[in-house]
Amino acid sequence: MRIIRGVSNLRRDDRNCVVTIGNFDGVHLGHQAILAEVKKASLRLDCPSLLICFEPQPKEFFDEYQAPARLTRFREKVNLLKQCGIDRLLCLKFNEITRGMKVDEFVSLLADNLAVKALYVGDDFRFGSDRSGDFSMLQRAGQEFGFQVSNFYTFTFERERVSSTRIRACLETGQFSEAETMLGHPYSIAGRVAQGRQVGRTIGVPTANIQLHRYKAPLSGVYAVEIKGLADHHLGVANVGVRPTIDGETIKPILEVHIFDFDADIYGQYVEILFRKKLREEKKYDGIEALKQAINKDINEARQFFLLDA
Repeated sequence: MRIIRGVSNLRRDDRNCVVTIGNFDGVHLGHQAILAEVKKASLRLDCPSLLICFEPQPKEFFDEYQAPARLTRFREKVNLLKQCGIDRLLCLKFNEITRGMKVDEFVSLLADNLAVKALYVGDDFRFGSDRSGDFSMLQRAGQEFGFQVSNFYTFTFERERVSSTRIRACLETGQFSEAETMLGHPYSIAGRVAQGRQVGRTIGVPTANIQLHRYKAPLSGVYAVEIKGLADHHLGVANVGVRPTIDGETIKPILEVHIFDFDADIYGQYVEILFRKKLREEKKYDGIEALKQAINKDINEARQFFLLDA
C-alpha cells in the first residue's frame, strides 16, 4: 500500500480509482465490510483502491484534549488497512484550509484530481465547509462527472451498530471479548520500547515502556497481556495510565509492561501488546512499598489467568 501525503503528491497512476473516505479508527468489522466492497469494485473496474483520511482527525483539530481516544495510531491503522488489501492511502492534513474547503472544491478533488470511478461512503457522510455537503450532493456530482456513488448500511453486532465509540466503551469496562468480536481481532497497542526512569527495576519489577504520544488512551488500568514482536511469545502484566504514585500524574498516559520470566535489552524494538483481562483501575498508593505490593498482587493474578505457576 502506498501512502500519499497531500494532493500534491498524487501520481498519474493514482487516478481512475475506487475511493472511500473516513477515519476508519480501529478498522473494525464495519470498516472491513466497506473495504471489502471497495476492493471488489477496484478489481471489477481494474483500477486502484484508495482511502482518503485526515490527520489530525477533525475532532482532534477542534479540541485535542476532548477528542475521543484513538483505537489505533496512524501506523497501526496503516498496517490494518494493508491487510484489507487497500492499494493507496491519501492522507490529507486537516487544518483551517481543509476545514474551509467548499463543496465544489471537494467534488473537484474527487472528479479532477482523482478521476474517481466509484465512491463508497456512509449515507450519513458529510463534507465541505461546516459539513454542508451530504450524500445526495455526492450522488448529483456522480451523475454530472460520471462516477458511481454507493452507500453502506449499518453493520451490527447483537442488534447494535458496530462503531469505534461502542468498541471504546467495551475497552473502558474491560469487555475484551466483545471488543475483539467487533474488531475482528484482539485489541492491541503497538510501539517502540523507550528508555524510562527504570523505577520498576529498582523494586524488582522491570518494565518495557511504550510512549503513547497522545493525551488520551482508549483504556486505563492494569491488565493481563500478551506480547508479540519479540523472538518468542511472552505474557505479562501492563499498566496504562499516568503513574500517579511515581509522577504525581503525568500529562500524557504511558504503557508499561512487565514481561514474565524475561530479562533482555529490548530498547528500540517494536512490540505489540494484546490486552486479555482487566485486573484493576490505576490507583495512587501511599509510597513505593505499597505500590510494590500491589504490583506483585497484579502479577500473581495475571499468572493465574494465564494458568502459569504464581
